[in-house]
Amino acid sequence: MADEDTNQPEVAFKRVMLKISGEALMGDLGYGLHPPTVERIAREVQSVHNLGVEICMVIGGGNIFRGLQGSAQGMERTTADYMGMLATVMNALAMQSALEGLGVFTRVVSAIPMDQVCEPYIRRRAVRHLEKKRVCIFAAGTGNPYFTTDTAATLRASEMRCEAIFKGTKVDGVYDKDPVKFSDAKRYDRVTYDEVLQKHLGVMDASAIALARDNNLPIIVFSLDEPGGFKGILAGQGTYTTVHD
Repeated sequence: MADEDTNQPEVAFKRVMLKISGEALMGDLGYGLHPPTVERIAREVQSVHNLGVEICMVIGGGNIFRGLQGSAQGMERTTADYMGMLATVMNALAMQSALEGLGVFTRVVSAIPMDQVCEPYIRRRAVRHLEKKRVCIFAAGTGNPYFTTDTAATLRASEMRCEAIFKGTKVDGVYDKDPVKFSDAKRYDRVTYDEVLQKHLGVMDASAIALARDNNLPIIVFSLDEPGGFKGILAGQGTYTTVHD
């Protein structure tokens, strides 16, 4: 174990936010949670945690319920968004279970108080968890309708003084068009916040990008499907796109 520690790479960041979609937890399923996929992502988080990096997480809820889709089908938007927030709590609890099964101490912190299930969001307490090397999973978005989990991730990353947001996706960075549909799509190594907004590159929603820009918070977009990708980027390896000024 000692030899493994001495060979650990020097990491670029000491405290980061990992933002993933709820769909990332589905695996090959069309809905819900795929336990082997949840465990695989938990192992990616564990590998970074073992480097001594303090980790925050925000997980979307689209694998269970997406407020915007519910609203489009006639449901009142505020109600639909609150249902989506509850879906993120379910995903956070699933990830907590997987991480703690790997021996990683984890706290789920919810913007909507539900004391029997998880902690309410108190900034100073959450910071203390990170200082004690616990993974903090922030659930229930911002606690307000009309805000996405992208915005929640950027807000919590700013409050926790994270050094970067890691956005795990199905592709290895930001492209000028959908690389799944277009074989000639070109990947950016680096792109500015304003370019993301002007070119509608779809990294995060406009509110999240603007908040990251205002707080000088870089966003690193990488493939969550690449084994070891999260850890590799922290060691300066792998393929990804950095969003920054």
